[in-house]
Amino acid sequence: MDGMENLMPREKMLQYGIETLTDVELLALFLRVGTRRQDVLSYAQALLQRFGSLYALLSADKAQLIAVDGLGLAKYAQLKGIAELARRYFSSQLVEEAALVTPSMTREFLQSQLTEEEREIFMVIFLDNQNRVLKHSRLFSGTLSHVEVHPREIVREAIKVNAAAVILAHNHPSGSPEPSQADRLITERVIKCCRFMDIRVLDHLVIGRGAYVSFAERGWI
Repeated sequence: MDGMENLMPREKMLQYGIETLTDVELLALFLRVGTRRQDVLSYAQALLQRFGSLYALLSADKAQLIAVDGLGLAKYAQLKGIAELARRYFSSQLVEEAALVTPSMTREFLQSQLTEEEREIFMVIFLDNQNRVLKHSRLFSGTLSHVEVHPREIVREAIKVNAAAVILAHNHPSGSPEPSQADRLITERVIKCCRFMDIRVLDHLVIGRGAYVSFAERGWI
């Protein structure tokens, strides 16, 4: 692979594969052009240095992004488009493959759906008796720090699609995924309600900023 380092991102990708691109090169591939002062690679490097990671960059809000020198509305739209494309990719993958192959895929999907939400959202994934995905729904939405959850509504939706199991998830917009006592209590209520209809609760994931807590991993389910 001599000379790889001298190639521009697009040429490097076409010749050696997209997995060979660094985060800087991948970002530059999407941005396509830099600014009057910096070429696209230098600009991509500067953006990542400023925000610290791709995740932090793509999660930044409009005010944070357009405050960056040279980052106007066009580049803001590009960056938000990348983040939304990734979110929809995970959603589409879940439906098309009809299975949650690994716990990491479950986590990545839920993080893609919930991390950037500014209010608490309670989401449920419905599965058949072979753990194939039947549907996923955002059943409840709330405020910055609270969401009202109705266990009977979860059971009602599960019965509609003949689900044998569910995975629960909600986000903490504050950033910390540590479950509250209220989170644990509502999980117990959902488990009891589902048990009457022979529906298993496989996990409850709390999604924070770049982190998560799994009730199953902690032995709470």
